[in-house]
Amino acid sequence: MSAADEEAALLGLAPVAPDRTVAYGPHPDQIVDLYLPRAAEDTWAAEGERAPVGERVADGERRTDEARAADGAPAQGAGPPLVVLLHGGFWRAAYDRRHLSPLAAALATQGLPVALAEYRRVGAGGGAPQTFDDVTAGLAAAVRELPGSGYPVLAGHSAGGQLALLAAARPGTRVSRVLAVAPVADLARAHALGLSNGAVAELLGDGPGLAERIAAADPVCHPPAGVPVTILHGTDDPDVPIDLSRRYAAHSPGTTDLRELPGVGHYGPVTPGSPSCHTLFAQLRRTCST
Repeated sequence: MSAADEEAALLGLAPVAPDRTVAYGPHPDQIVDLYLPRAAEDTWAAEGERAPVGERVADGERRTDEARAADGAPAQGAGPPLVVLLHGGFWRAAYDRRHLSPLAAALATQGLPVALAEYRRVGAGGGAPQTFDDVTAGLAAAVRELPGSGYPVLAGHSAGGQLALLAAARPGTRVSRVLAVAPVADLARAHALGLSNGAVAELLGDGPGLAERIAAADPVCHPPAGVPVTILHGTDDPDVPIDLSRRYAAHSPGTTDLRELPGVGHYGPVTPGSPSCHTLFAQLRRTCST
């Protein structure tokens, strides 16, 4: 499938309304859409994915629910964790969360609680630091409203992948792991390539000090400590070259699992029904059960 066909396949899907929407701030874009799991919890457990009570399987550390509560962790339950989903669009207001609503709804039918977070973007009150602060606030709101089991999984596509990786590295952010799909994982390289007509400079503000601002927001410079990262990236991605993910993985080999998708472009992995989206589903099922 060509890059244009992949894009048309995703953007041609009708948006799917959430079960609920909650606000985490006064701006119209400071909202989170909540998609409740459609499968019963015993469906999840029937596949051998029930986590033992008191265990954080992500890092192998056995802990009681009392100990988890003492440091602010959600109680461990029998079902899957919350998946917080961040959309892409090179951080610009022209692209909002609705194009990932079919993915959010499809993940909910797999038995996953899903929060699709919106955030202020360039051209509508966003840019650094507002966009980054909104991701942190939206994540906290999602956990309050739809806690799931254990710490949430933070997933992001494209620019949303950069936001997910950076948010996971911020002090005080608690996630079990990150799943980044075709992420802008190396901001310095993305800026050097001029991706999307200078989107990085638009996000961070062009002019003196840009190099320092890039370094402060670049996932390559701030791998999340102790948080496993999985990256899915198509080898034929024309929008965010796979080289960015390879560079990120090279800088954090101990915690990053890069999974290259041969012949796949930018949009296939987040388009329900595509073969590469089935790969994303399978990865999330493994991610949410370990």
